[in-house]
Amino acid sequence: MRWRQPCWRRSAWGHDLLQKYVEDTSVTKAPSECERTADQERPISRITGFHQDEEGHWVVELSCGHTQHLRHQPPWQARPWVLDAGQRRQHIGQAFACGWCAQGADSATLGR
Repeated sequence: MRWRQPCWRRSAWGHDLLQKYVEDTSVTKAPSECERTADQERPISRITGFHQDEEGHWVVELSCGHTQHLRHQPPWQARPWVLDAGQRRQHIGQAFACGWCAQGADSATLGR
C-alpha cells in the first residue's frame, strides 16, 4: 500500500502545505538604472506614467522598469491625487521611492 499525505496537508492545487512553494516573480527585469552602484546608496526612480489594473486600481510606472499600486483607501492610504487625471499628470517626472529597488530587486535577482 502506498503512503499518501493526509488531505489536510494538501492545498486545493495538490501542493504539500508543509513544503516551501516558490512562485515566479511578477516583476520584469529592471534596467541598469535601477541597480545600485558603489557611489549610490539608493537608486532614484521617476514616475513615467500610470495605468489601471483589472480591478480599477491605479498603478504607477517607474523609470526603473518596476510598477507599484497607488491606492486611495483612507484612513490606511491617503492619496486622493491618484483619482484625478490632472493631478496624476503633474506627478509624471517626479522622483518616487521604488519599493522593489529598495529591496535590492535588480537584474541579477529578478527573473529567477
